[in-house]
Amino acid sequence: MNALFVCEGNRHRSPTAARLYANTPGLKTKSAGLSSLARVELTEELLAWADTIFVMERRLEKLIRRRFALEVGDKPLVCLAIPDDYQFMQPELLAVLSERLTPHLGAPA
Repeated sequence: MNALFVCEGNRHRSPTAARLYANTPGLKTKSAGLSSLARVELTEELLAWADTIFVMERRLEKLIRRRFALEVGDKPLVCLAIPDDYQFMQPELLAVLSERLTPHLGAPA
């Protein structure tokens, strides 16, 4: 399964989620951001690669559905409702990601 994690700037939340699950057997991870200033900007190719898209905020989910409606299609798009209040690999962020992602991906390896 290919899991794509999306936040605004691809600096803290989504790269942390991708790193957290990077060693999970049977799972490949990538991360991207919606901002034009994102470290890795969300593209049609990344959306095509993904089996499931995890987005950090409801407003970002709405933007993705609007800007990339054809690419998202009927793929699962899961909002994790994690505000932009964390730094990369911050222990509190790792805890909330584990809690919210475990029902979808199992516990991180």
